[in-house]
Amino acid sequence: MGFPSNGSEEKSLKFLIYGRTGWIGGLLGKLCTAQGIQFEYGSGRLENRSSLESDIAEVKPTHVFNAAGVTGRPNVDWCETHKVETIRANVVGTLTLADVCRERGLVVINFATGCIFEYDSGHTLGSGVGFKEEDTPNFIGSFYSKTKAMVEDLLRNYDNVCTLRVRMPISSDLSNPRNFITKISRYEKVVDIPNSMTILDELLPISIEMAKRNLTGIWNFTNPGVVSHNEILQMYKDYIDSDFTWKNFTLEEQAKVIVAPRSNNELDAGKLKKEFPELLSIKESLIKNVFKPNQKVKA
Repeated sequence: MGFPSNGSEEKSLKFLIYGRTGWIGGLLGKLCTAQGIQFEYGSGRLENRSSLESDIAEVKPTHVFNAAGVTGRPNVDWCETHKVETIRANVVGTLTLADVCRERGLVVINFATGCIFEYDSGHTLGSGVGFKEEDTPNFIGSFYSKTKAMVEDLLRNYDNVCTLRVRMPISSDLSNPRNFITKISRYEKVVDIPNSMTILDELLPISIEMAKRNLTGIWNFTNPGVVSHNEILQMYKDYIDSDFTWKNFTLEEQAKVIVAPRSNNELDAGKLKKEFPELLSIKESLIKNVFKPNQKVKA
């Protein structure tokens, strides 16, 4: 499942990264700096083919990372009222980048979403049966998810694309408002549902390794297993703030305060675990990579 080598084994790596102002794009740049990997951020807009061609001609990358796109601010509800902008960034832009890179024999590491599934009769909550890479998305409750499912299906036809399904991303930076832990710790009420999630501190370095291996195809880019909102908030209370409290509400109650439904699911991370056996389960990774580094010493 690798793309034909573009000679990157023989020459030093150089990454072209889209998403300079985004959370994942920024973290990727820091990782490259720490690892001594040459990189530059793309200046072109994804939906502008000639600007992408100019970037590639100037940077001469060995691999391209796409961490750009629209998720909506403050959340995906934004996409419900900005549909053309969402299509332009998440569909037209992503496909244009994949197409330009294929013409030049370049692998694209595309950060996508796993929020295109929801628990169903074959993947029931608590069963431990997760959705696999080849499964057809069954969640189109939000326009954001609808566009993501659409572009993922089209990208299956591009043999130079490595699609990484990220879910509810978490990092050790608990001050970042995009961090899932930071989000739910600030909510007035939260639902309590087990979900697959992505610990960026552990998985982003793996994305760089995947580029080195020229891996392509679709990958569930989450830590194995699931964790519930309450379990995360209990860890937050145990490790970070012993005075922290929270309240729950039901999916029905949540539906009254959001515009678009949210996806809840378990993704099967077996394929990623087989390629990277050192990958920790979600709960192990939360403790090791997020909570212990931030642990407040009790007086």
